[in-house]
Amino acid sequence: MDKLAISGFLLAVLAVAGGFVMEGGALSTLLHFPAFLIVVGGTVGAVMLQTPFNQFRLGLSMLPWVIRPAQLPLEHTAERIVQWGSAARGSGFLALENDALAEHDAFLHRGLNLLVDGVEPAVLQDTLDAELTLERERLLRGARIFDAMGGYSPTIGIVGAVLGLIQAMSNISEPELLGLGIATAFVATIYGVGFANLVFIPVGNKLKSLVQQRTLYHELIVEGLVSIAHGENPRNIERKLAAYHPG
Repeated sequence: MDKLAISGFLLAVLAVAGGFVMEGGALSTLLHFPAFLIVVGGTVGAVMLQTPFNQFRLGLSMLPWVIRPAQLPLEHTAERIVQWGSAARGSGFLALENDALAEHDAFLHRGLNLLVDGVEPAVLQDTLDAELTLERERLLRGARIFDAMGGYSPTIGIVGAVLGLIQAMSNISEPELLGLGIATAFVATIYGVGFANLVFIPVGNKLKSLVQQRTLYHELIVEGLVSIAHGENPRNIERKLAAYHPG
């Protein structure tokens, strides 16, 4: 669980809410379900309209990564690749066949099978690079639905505020109700800007960062397997892969 992400979100919400209370505001005035419905429903609906179904579904499926990001075993995989390099150099690529069959990581599994099949190093690199690029772009498209939400949310918040003002003006003959209606109307603006800057945009950026980390992990695999295909010294491979380890 990513405690930093949770702490950051809580800090942002508490800072905004705490500042409002310190200014003499009541938190109850910020709780307004119709404004919430207008902003969230309108924002999600607009993004659904512009986004293909598979991309939208992918973006939602990636949402848990913000709290529980996948643990990528860079160092462990680098060690395994060096061991495979030693085995392949001593006994040939067929020595890796059992490891290829038992491998659970789909990307690594395909790379090892290509290596065992004896494909040329250039073909191996081109094949894995193409798969890596397509997978990265696919995941980035999923993450971008939250960027789109961050763009629409403030505008939908303004729409909600205008709708609230229209409703408030119906009570223009009653100043007390008019003032309450205007205050409530602006809650929609707060929701729009707040969701954009405290939820949607940070979530989108976090997911894009996680996609880049995943890409780095796959680049390590490509570098290692192509080096094995070239028959490089395992120590050479180890030095190359050490550059991918987080500092």
